[in-house]
Amino acid sequence: MPVLPQSLLNRLPVVSPGSRSLRRHLLAWLLLPQLVLWLAAAVITHHVAARYADRAIDHGLYLSSRALARQVKPIDSGLLIDFPRAARDIIESDPDDRVYYMVSSPPGEFILGNHKLTPPADIEALVPERPSFYDARIDTTDGEVTVRVAAIVLSYGEPGRGQRMMVQVAKSRISREALARDLLVDTALPLSLLVLAMSALVWAGVRTGLAPLARLREAVSGRGPDDLAPIELESAPEEVRDLAAAVNTLLAAVRDSVAAQQRFIGDAAHQLRTPLAGLKAQTELALKETTDPALQARLRRVHESATRSAHLINQLMTLARAEPESVAQIGRSRFDLRRLVQELTAELVPRALAEGADLGMDEPESDTEGEEPPALAIDGNALLIREAIANLIDNAIRYAGRHAEITVRVREDSARRRAIVEVDDTGPGIPEALHGAIFERFFRGTQEGRGCGLGLAIVREIVERHHGRVQVARLHPQGTRMSVSLPLPAAMPQERGT
Repeated sequence: MPVLPQSLLNRLPVVSPGSRSLRRHLLAWLLLPQLVLWLAAAVITHHVAARYADRAIDHGLYLSSRALARQVKPIDSGLLIDFPRAARDIIESDPDDRVYYMVSSPPGEFILGNHKLTPPADIEALVPERPSFYDARIDTTDGEVTVRVAAIVLSYGEPGRGQRMMVQVAKSRISREALARDLLVDTALPLSLLVLAMSALVWAGVRTGLAPLARLREAVSGRGPDDLAPIELESAPEEVRDLAAAVNTLLAAVRDSVAAQQRFIGDAAHQLRTPLAGLKAQTELALKETTDPALQARLRRVHESATRSAHLINQLMTLARAEPESVAQIGRSRFDLRRLVQELTAELVPRALAEGADLGMDEPESDTEGEEPPALAIDGNALLIREAIANLIDNAIRYAGRHAEITVRVREDSARRRAIVEVDDTGPGIPEALHGAIFERFFRGTQEGRGCGLGLAIVREIVERHHGRVQVARLHPQGTRMSVSLPLPAAMPQERGT
């Protein structure tokens, strides 16, 4: 995989793990003030409702006190109380609350009603004909309760011998609290619905406002690792457009870096292959011309080193072609995997015979005698798939040992919609502890042979670029099975630009 230059890495923004979501941040700053304002409005509404409830109750108590005062009529020798049982029942007939009253003359001296009503704090300061309202507590059969009291002082009698009378009417705060609660509910409920509607509009607005970021995320996350095309900016708002433009600048720099890396690999491999080929040719000529055993041994080692270096360069070139950017440039097509493996196996038979191994292909049985097996079509890059299968067979020839049997088969897994290529050998096998490490670059499970530790890494790189999987398994009593699983065309995800 290409590595980004350090200068580009330094330009990337650093995001701490504790960074918050922009959507949650905006919602918090927009909805929390609404919640605070709603709570403040509820408290204010409660106080306003309580004040208006007090006014309504005070007005009712004042009217009741005036009505009661009219039933007490001054006469020459005192007061005439015309307060029949029917009038008393009218005053006390509130079904939801209890009404208390008291008439005293002079003020504070009980005449009529409930003597438990407490007088105002400063009776002498009361202005005649002007009501006074205050809260008091009174003992009842249900315990001590808080009441709202209206007191009014009236003057009567002859001039110079005037007297004063105080009429008190009280009502418990049950009706006041009920009225305040009703006012609060009637006011707070519409306010709550309004806050909820505003919250829904805020949420919708934030979601709509951040939609370009979501589209940008989908456009970037939906790309393959080989897609470095610029992001479209036409429909993006100004803020997101600046972000996308910055990403496009970074993508252009990455494209240039990858292209430079690919050119370097190609140029370096080309420049190295030519002198190595000359070195191999010269050592072969020298081996034929010299008869000195010691010199021949040295020349053979030089020839083997040159051969191994040439093989390493070829493997590096193959690995470079398997990179995502190279795969995208080479392109894909539909081909017959079974025929490709048949031709490849036939080409490698002479090499297997030279190494003392028996290489063959296990063909599936056909319904009609003499008829070729059915084609097994897949989508991909035939050159790279051929290279991957060739590496598997080459790896078996190199390490299975002389007299080993190597069997190649191609089959279709209809249940999983996969094409399977298996390479079995009867060699010593690979320890299970190394099954994961053998696919790493430059890892060699043994020092025998002329391998460079890139063959299986190339196989994995190519197979994964084709959305496939490569696996290794141990055979019994001995041997190794390398299997490559590739998706059939109907199951292969559609890639960008292919």
